[in-house]
Amino acid sequence: MSLLRDMPALVLLERLPVPVLAIAEDGALLFANAAFADMVGYRTEEVTASRFSEIFHRLPAEDSPVMVIRAHADLVVELVHRDGSTVRARMSKSALVRGDDPVALATFTDLTERLWSEEL
Repeated sequence: MSLLRDMPALVLLERLPVPVLAIAEDGALLFANAAFADMVGYRTEEVTASRFSEIFHRLPAEDSPVMVIRAHADLVVELVHRDGSTVRARMSKSALVRGDDPVALATFTDLTERLWSEEL
């Protein structure tokens, strides 16, 4: 138990086998673990150098990205892969749940292959 208490949160997030992304109100992508970067075909540094609108496809741009993430929690979202294809993934609710949190932290489940096979 003390190992978990002493480990920095970013180290834990990076080690998770599921895709994780943190987004700021201004659209900056603050954190992406290797699993998220792999899902969209980029290196982690490339993801965090991107903006919300460059990775998320077909989500409203009128509201802050944090509000958009909260509004689309537990839904399938479309992400832009490096090769231009669409990655469909179920996005979790933000792990940061206070209404005044300036950051959303979500996990993703890649559904692309499953959805393609269902469409055939």
